[in-house]
Amino acid sequence: MYEIFKEFTFEAAHHLALTMAHSHVHRKLHGHSFKVEVFLRGEPDANKHWLCDFAEIERRIAEIRAVLDHSYLNEIEGLEVPTLENITRWIWQRLHNELPGLDRILVRRGSCGEGCVFSARAA
Repeated sequence: MYEIFKEFTFEAAHHLALTMAHSHVHRKLHGHSFKVEVFLRGEPDANKHWLCDFAEIERRIAEIRAVLDHSYLNEIEGLEVPTLENITRWIWQRLHNELPGLDRILVRRGSCGEGCVFSARAA
């Protein structure tokens, strides 16, 4: 069993006013630098000797990055409450039918030392 991954970053603003107490710091508009890791698992193709073409992974990631980068996450359909949990699931939902072997998505807010992993694969 092999595991490969591809990373990308994006910058975005958001707030969590819908779910936070009035005095909570994250109610206010603020931004983060996000780092995303996309993991695929499986066995390499017998003819190509690779699990997945990294160029194909990059092409799919570029579509997602184009939506997220320098955006106001609350305005993106499905991210009206842009918690790390919802961001990881949102990315998964856009990749799982496009990248066979998708295993999990990791999203980090490095400056905060925080992150979230999402996977909907069968256990």
